[in-house]
Amino acid sequence: MIKTTTLPNGLRIVTDNVNSVGTVSLGIWACVGSRYESSANNGVAHMVEHMIFKGTKTRNAKDIAEQIENVGGHMNAYTGREITGYYMHIMKDDVNLATDILTDMVQNPLFSQEDFDKERQVVLQEIGMYEDTPDDLIFDNYQQTAYKNQAIGAPILGTTEIIRNMPREELFNYADRSYTPCSLVVSAAGNINHDEFVSLISDRMGNIRKNKEISYDAANYTSGESRVEKDLEQAHIIMGFKGVSRKDDDYYAAIALSTILGGGMSSRLFQQIREERGLVYSIYSYHNAFQDDGQFGIYAGTGANDLKELVAVTCDEIIKVTNDISEEELARAKAQLKSNLLMSRESMTSRADQQAKHMIFHDKVMDINEKIAKINDLDIFKIQEIGKKIFSSKLTIAAIGPISALEGYDQISSRIAI
Repeated sequence: MIKTTTLPNGLRIVTDNVNSVGTVSLGIWACVGSRYESSANNGVAHMVEHMIFKGTKTRNAKDIAEQIENVGGHMNAYTGREITGYYMHIMKDDVNLATDILTDMVQNPLFSQEDFDKERQVVLQEIGMYEDTPDDLIFDNYQQTAYKNQAIGAPILGTTEIIRNMPREELFNYADRSYTPCSLVVSAAGNINHDEFVSLISDRMGNIRKNKEISYDAANYTSGESRVEKDLEQAHIIMGFKGVSRKDDDYYAAIALSTILGGGMSSRLFQQIREERGLVYSIYSYHNAFQDDGQFGIYAGTGANDLKELVAVTCDEIIKVTNDISEEELARAKAQLKSNLLMSRESMTSRADQQAKHMIFHDKVMDINEKIAKINDLDIFKIQEIGKKIFSSKLTIAAIGPISALEGYDQISSRIAI
């Protein structure tokens, strides 16, 4: 059973009770991420996420880690473009302990200069590792190209120069304006009593002052291309288009389109490009949705000599999927989407994360039956129509590696003229 409570200060609490398990996953999610940053402090959201684990007035980093792991628990966090999450997975009898530690971390971080200087080096190492991984780096290059000179296009980790020169005060300023009741959701899933959990959170977070919501600039999909010639074994490429927002009526049609085109081993791209031609090891399509926009992308890695054929066949499949989808493909896509939803419910951490995000982005709990009904309502016409809309938008290309054989932007665009 899913229950919600909103405290007087605006803090939202949601619990997803599953009595059949012996654990609880709980966390604090903030409706902030890299798109809420400026060009001057890009990377601060991710840096704050790191620093929150470094200690409070009553616990140092080692205390935090040991107190959770002493009871067999696990903790982690992530920073995205629109959301930051901190969560713990513990036995049901340790909810009080985990709640006390988590709320202390988020509300009372020390951000000591000594810890900041150390963690700055850790993040710089993380950036360096990312830049040495072309199949990760290409997604940042794509994002910056699709959304030029915008916070939503900036790298989540920030840049080496910005992180190296970031003052400690920036951490306090960011946390002070971002981690306020209107931006936060506390979520728990598992063997949890809602009223008792609300009482715990109210005691620890009920006095957080109210503050106005922080805003972000509207996304403006600009398209274009990024080509980085590099001595690598493989050429990595993303071909992308303007998608739809997570609130769009065509959201599930776009997800189904991605599933049919490149969502698994039975998908068209996998079958045609890997199985039939052996051009790649990895190829897939995806649809990322934001609050006010979205992007549809196709990623592949291939050898330099196969790049031209890969692009040509991919473009052919894009054209075909907007004109011809079988009932069998429709049924398979629906089954995959529904199974993904239902299987994700088997993880308590996934359930807590789902409910927190749904509360933040839709201001209501997630109703699994409502989502399944929307999937069941899909038909071939809806998927083809959203395909025509997506693939008629301007193309974005990002490529890294031995890419001298890659056709020009206009030539590739002409291949998918719809």
